[in-house]
Amino acid sequence: MTQTYLMIKPEAVRASVWPDILQIVLRNRFRVRRLEMRRMSRDVAQRFYAEHEGKGFFSDLIEYITSGDVIAVRLEAEDAVPRLRQLVGATNPAQATPGTIRAMYGTSLQENAVHASDSDASAERELGIIFPG
Repeated sequence: MTQTYLMIKPEAVRASVWPDILQIVLRNRFRVRRLEMRRMSRDVAQRFYAEHEGKGFFSDLIEYITSGDVIAVRLEAEDAVPRLRQLVGATNPAQATPGTIRAMYGTSLQENAVHASDSDASAERELGIIFPG
């Protein structure tokens, strides 16, 4: 079993589609190990998205992700990272395979409903930032 991180983004929380997204994840045999609804602080958001610091969209990204509550989820499953990435779909919802979470709930490149760790190393780093200790 491996772990990964799923964040349901502010627009999906505001639209109240987060229970539907969680149901999709659970139906695909992921186990929830920790789940919290929270508003991400600027400090946590900046650490979480540190790889994008200095890029033109960084400020907008931080404003967006701190604009409302998110659902932070520690998940566990066999091959958790690649399986979750397949389930969420392409980053751009317009290019996401029909039936994936982003195809169903994403509206733009930024407002694509969810974030999912892209590697085991990213999952470990992200989980450490979101659920320290």
